[in-house]
Amino acid sequence: MGSMGHSEKPKPHAVCIPYPAQGHKTPMLKLAKLLHHRGFHVTFVNTEYNHNRLRKSQAVSDLPSFRFATIPDGLPPTDSDVTQDIPSLCESTRRTCLPHFKELLAKLNDVASFEDGVPPVSCVVSDGVMSFTLDAAEELGVPEVLFWTTSACGFLGYMHYRDLIDRGIVPLKDESYLTNGYLDTVIDWIPAMSNIKLKDLPTFLRTTNPAEFMAEFVPGETERSRSQNPAAIILNTFDALEHDVLASLSNMLAKPVYSIGPLQLLANDQTITDPSVKNISSSLWKEESECLDWLETKPKNSVVYVNFGSITVMTNDQLVEFAWGLANSKKDFLWVIRPDLVAGETAVLPPEFVAKTRDRGLLASWCPQEQVLNHESVAGFLTHNGWNSTLESVSAGVPMICWPFFAEQQTNCWFACNEWGVGMEINSDVKRDEVEAQVRELVDGRKGGEMRKKAAEWKRIAAEAVTGGGGSSFAGLDSLIERVLLSSSRK
Repeated sequence: MGSMGHSEKPKPHAVCIPYPAQGHKTPMLKLAKLLHHRGFHVTFVNTEYNHNRLRKSQAVSDLPSFRFATIPDGLPPTDSDVTQDIPSLCESTRRTCLPHFKELLAKLNDVASFEDGVPPVSCVVSDGVMSFTLDAAEELGVPEVLFWTTSACGFLGYMHYRDLIDRGIVPLKDESYLTNGYLDTVIDWIPAMSNIKLKDLPTFLRTTNPAEFMAEFVPGETERSRSQNPAAIILNTFDALEHDVLASLSNMLAKPVYSIGPLQLLANDQTITDPSVKNISSSLWKEESECLDWLETKPKNSVVYVNFGSITVMTNDQLVEFAWGLANSKKDFLWVIRPDLVAGETAVLPPEFVAKTRDRGLLASWCPQEQVLNHESVAGFLTHNGWNSTLESVSAGVPMICWPFFAEQQTNCWFACNEWGVGMEINSDVKRDEVEAQVRELVDGRKGGEMRKKAAEWKRIAAEAVTGGGGSSFAGLDSLIERVLLSSSRK
């Protein structure tokens, strides 16, 4: 790689550091690609564990102005190929990563890096739950923005955790409060969340122990977004979808809040031209593209796509109930089943189910989800309502059956069903009869048709948000870059 001439004005240099889980890496990588397309040198920071997983799933190499770096996550080394325990990972990154991140920034800024074509670091884009990075950016004297990869509504739920604690609503008095109807308590004082119930807010406060780590960690991270010195907050959403929520967040945070999504549409709309960058994937599992060939053999709006994301785990009984519900629906389906989907054991489906559905079902361990959701044969999505999945479904015009697992997925589900008109919730205590009924309704029923029509409208509005010359998210990215990320480069 050639050295950078000292007479040249160096490129702005963004260091992007996601929380080390699939659902956080995916949107951060899309944003990093957009910044690179807009002229930034990018350093994308993975944990050593995740970078090793990335190398197993695909070829990974540095490019002259898009490079990878790694820091340890502080957890014991392992060769396993699974998502790490979330509370353990949160505790470890917060406790151990700051010195390693500071060391990395110093290395990127030394003379040898400059001679190797790496310009000085000019800004940091950090995951919202990696706020230890604020200390490093402040020490370096560069602006940092926090990218909360949740929905805006999920983030707003987290922002009110402290209020729920102060009002005595949580922690729960005892374990019976999980089942005695207490979670149906209406929370009527959160702006933009009229009449939401406690059970529909992010789940980390469903505890009887006020000292439980996640019940302390999440309020701590949101407080840093509010009171520390991030130059702005970024959210992967679009104004029309979450307008009132975004307004409420702007009032609470008293700093710029940029909605710049859907990032997958924005990246497509801006047409990232460098094929080497365009082809970099965030997937920590090897994607099975053969499923796209299978979808080609199916009629329009005939297939139910089933994927519970990268973190959700279920019991074997729940797996079996989903399986027989899909079988009994008589509908075609594509079902992504990770090897670690069943808690503590390998996911194994009943042989009778496999035999019965051989001609109309396809099982995969991972797939290119955006392409699947945009395929015309897909009629609906049975999902855990992680934000990437939810936003990708909305952007593709695909209605959802919602089975949220944890965190803000319950909030995403509530908004999908009650505010956006594109979802039907399935009971957490899943039963095959309900799965069968909802799948049939989704594909053939009146409500399924209404949701499909509403989803198509949201697809159109999402596309408008990322267009130049007036799109809200296109303008949001422009403003983020010009007003915040380039501010130190102009000094």
